[in-house]
Amino acid sequence: MQAYSAFIERVKDIHRLGALQGHLGWDQETIMPAKGSEARSDILSWLAAERHTRLVDDEMGRLLTQLEQSSELDDDQQANVREMRRAYDKAIQLPAEFVAAFAKAKSEALLSWQKARAESDFLSFLPQLESLIDMTKRKIAYYGGEKNPYDVLLDEYEVGMKVTDYDPLFAGLRARLVPLLQNITEAQITRPDPTLPEGMRFSIEAQTEFCLKVSEAMGFDFSAGRMDASTHPFSAGLWPGDTRFTTRFDEKDPFSCLYAVMHETGHALYEQGLARIHSLTPRGDAVSLGVHESQSRFWENQIGRTTAFWETALPWFREQFPDAPDWKPEELNRIANTVSKGFIRVEADEVTYNLHVMLRYEIEKKIFNENLPVSDLPATWNAMFEEWFGVQVPNDTMGCLQDIHWSMGAFGYFPTYTLGNLYAAQLLESMQSDLGDIDTLVSSGDWSSLLQWLRPRIHEQGSKMSPAELIEYATGSPPSPEPFLRYVEAKYGSLYGL
Repeated sequence: MQAYSAFIERVKDIHRLGALQGHLGWDQETIMPAKGSEARSDILSWLAAERHTRLVDDEMGRLLTQLEQSSELDDDQQANVREMRRAYDKAIQLPAEFVAAFAKAKSEALLSWQKARAESDFLSFLPQLESLIDMTKRKIAYYGGEKNPYDVLLDEYEVGMKVTDYDPLFAGLRARLVPLLQNITEAQITRPDPTLPEGMRFSIEAQTEFCLKVSEAMGFDFSAGRMDASTHPFSAGLWPGDTRFTTRFDEKDPFSCLYAVMHETGHALYEQGLARIHSLTPRGDAVSLGVHESQSRFWENQIGRTTAFWETALPWFREQFPDAPDWKPEELNRIANTVSKGFIRVEADEVTYNLHVMLRYEIEKKIFNENLPVSDLPATWNAMFEEWFGVQVPNDTMGCLQDIHWSMGAFGYFPTYTLGNLYAAQLLESMQSDLGDIDTLVSSGDWSSLLQWLRPRIHEQGSKMSPAELIEYATGSPPSPEPFLRYVEAKYGSLYGL
């Protein structure tokens, strides 16, 4: 076990460097002064190179080989060796100077994207985006993935997933979701959705207090984390005992902030629930983005977009917004679940959300498998959006500039959102089988049993298993889209009298 002790200390140092990168990244997106960007890019570049150097060190390779031949490791230790072998094998294919340059380019692109998004000016972001896409193609080449380029990127976010997996999955979802959307659109003619009052304003201070109350009720420990504002909501587990998430505010629409908070709190609860004994090791990391998304989508949608939720949250809402209409829980739930062909993915309803993901997936396939010119992205996006949703995109802020992911070089990330929706619905079915009617539990105001069910089945398992193995472990069945389709068809069928 002497070799394992030497190995795990190296692993923890690599994770500490990653945590430093995450901490500085959080700061960059929340409170860093604009003039700090140049130095921040340099520091993040140095950290990326240092982390890479430690990962590909010859001694790390020797220790991995030695430990893979050992019969003395338990399941947790084997998971650490397995996950570090995967990271090592990928990292040794990348030159250190490339890793540093890519980190610097991403840091610089983030600020460029924030400015371009605010001004709806894609052309100002074009040089940085072209650079990131070019560097991503170089990364694919280093990995030897020229034959199926986009598969290389998909595998980075959900291990083993390929275009040949996603294409039929998305085709099957579209075959059920598009007719459902059409039926809802027709039903809205005679069954219009309630709306927020025209001209009413919901102060940022009141939204903050309301959302903090909801997050706390979900189980988030604010002595081990905090909430801030950013251009694009996100969550970050920085260190053991320090998990942070952000939201954004719209004074015309408190639901934008609320469901961003519930979504990011779901992520943050996962981070806070990871086994502390395995901190700073792969075994103590979340297993995949798809599973991570299942936690955020579960709380945001299966819990937050229900009448039961509003039966608990309505008194908190009225306390912060006393001038709001005297809504009933059922009315607030209808507003929260309004189906519309809107432009913004993070504010989309559950029927159209996966169509937003599929659009981005198809565009990324065009970029990496068909070499779509980066300058053609806005026109391609707008044409596809109009074809799929039947509405014209008014500007780039509402279109191809809305998401932060491309400015982070996170190509291949979007499909994991759909996996999260599927996993969440499957978890809900299994949870209900174990705990009884979930709406009854939610309307009681005590949501602790929901979190207690997720902790041992998802959170505490970390990366001990593969994503598919973990979902089967938690639910008793392999991952399947059917629970989600049953859920969404039943829910919106009831809401719209279908």
